[in-house]
Amino acid sequence: MNADPTSEAGLAVGQRVRRLRLAQGTSLSALARAAGIGKATLSGLEHGTRNATLETLHAVAGVLGVPVTALLLEPGAPPAQMAEVRGSAVTPRLLTVFHEPGVTFELLTIRVRPGVLQRSPAHAPGVTEHLTTIQGVLRAGRADAPAIVRPGEHHAWQADTAHVYEALGDEEATAVLLIRSPRPA
Repeated sequence: MNADPTSEAGLAVGQRVRRLRLAQGTSLSALARAAGIGKATLSGLEHGTRNATLETLHAVAGVLGVPVTALLLEPGAPPAQMAEVRGSAVTPRLLTVFHEPGVTFELLTIRVRPGVLQRSPAHAPGVTEHLTTIQGVLRAGRADAPAIVRPGEHHAWQADTAHVYEALGDEEATAVLLIRSPRPA
């Protein structure tokens, strides 16, 4: 997120997390435990006093069964208003969110810094990711079977298990990422 976790964007993300958690009747402790993060980290995120990483937000979104953009963007807001967030290697930029019956799609561009392996936690059941590399070479996919994806190549995987992103070589890699998330009936 922003460098200042108490920023307006950080507070808004925390409020969305809290609102979704309470709507599902889940305690702070239960959500933290299920997401594999500390209770103090989750509390700080909800109160806007902790800076969240992309990995933390994906873990929380996965447990809540929502796309990560549900935490980063108010419903109906334009993609440019998405709270800035980055992972250990990945910096995403949301292009659009669109819906079809029973499914939400998030279309993003991502930049992946070289020299760092980003491990992303499992998303909600049924989520798939579809990656097309634009520049550089990526190793991406399920943590137990990542693929090498060169410019112009596509790779898709079930993202309801741990997965990884890594730019190979010395240059930053860029890609287009489509995340397909089933919506509860």
